[in-house]
Amino acid sequence: MKTFRDLLIWQKAMALVTECYTITASFPKEELFGLTSQIRRCSVSIPSNISEGFARGTNKDYHRFLTISLGSLFEFQTQIEIAYNLQYITEKHFKKIYEDSRELERMMSSFINKIKKTL
Repeated sequence: MKTFRDLLIWQKAMALVTECYTITASFPKEELFGLTSQIRRCSVSIPSNISEGFARGTNKDYHRFLTISLGSLFEFQTQIEIAYNLQYITEKHFKKIYEDSRELERMMSSFINKIKKTL
């Protein structure tokens, strides 16, 4: 693996960000600085921390950044459910983005466990 871009978890996280921006574009304007902003920021944090951790050069730092990324993913899952409960997104969109996030969660958890074994 030469770059963080080769990581499947980074690729899937980037796809999740794109999906997130598409879905939140239709949120009410009064949520622009509230839920819309928060969901977008935590979704961007997921691939950002994966790539930053990759660049740190040690497995200890990488593990730390991956766990931060996973925390951002959990934050994203919570906020997207709030958006669904407020009827800002349809059930179809919620199920799709939530399942995509759960797949990423499983992949990240597995990767984190592999890195943890090397510490």
